[in-house]
Amino acid sequence: AAFDIRQETDQLRDRYGRHLFGQSALMGRRMLEAGARFVTVLWDCPDGYSWDSHQHSNDVAKHLLPGLDQTLSALLEDMSARGMLDETLVVCVGEMGRTPKPDTAQWGRGHWRHCFPAVLAGGGIQGGITYGTSDKQAAYPADKPVTPEDLSATIFHALGISLVDDGR
Repeated sequence: AAFDIRQETDQLRDRYGRHLFGQSALMGRRMLEAGARFVTVLWDCPDGYSWDSHQHSNDVAKHLLPGLDQTLSALLEDMSARGMLDETLVVCVGEMGRTPKPDTAQWGRGHWRHCFPAVLAGGGIQGGITYGTSDKQAAYPADKPVTPEDLSATIFHALGISLVDDGR
C-alpha cells in the first residue's frame, strides 16, 4: 500500500511535483509512514535533466532548481504537518559543489570540492539556520568549514550511532 501514491490527493501530488523526483519523494514519505527506517530518494534525471552542468547551466536554473525547491519544500511541509520531523532526519545533499566561475561561455561548471550544498532538517537538527559561510565567490569556506566527515558524523549522531569506541 505504501507504494500506491494514487491514494494521495491530486493536490498533494501536484504540490510535490508531477515528475520522477517529486513523486519519488512522496513515495519515500509514504514508506516512512509504513515503518521504513531508512529511505533514499535519488535525483535520477527527471524529465531528462541532469545536474551534470559541465556544458551550460540553463537546465539548472530553468528546470532543476525549481523542481528541487518544489519537492523539498513540499516534503518538509508535509512531514512537519504529520509530526514526522521530530523523529526523521531529512538530508538533501549532492556529491560535490560546482566551480564558482563558469568554465564555458554558456556557464558550464566543473566539479568543486571546497564548497558543497547540503540541507538537513528534522531529526533533532536546529531549524531555520545557516551553518557556515563561503567567501563572496562561493569558492572557499569563510566560516565554520564542514567536511564530508563532519556531515557524516552529524548524520550518525542524529541516527543515534556513536562514533566513540565505548568498548561494546
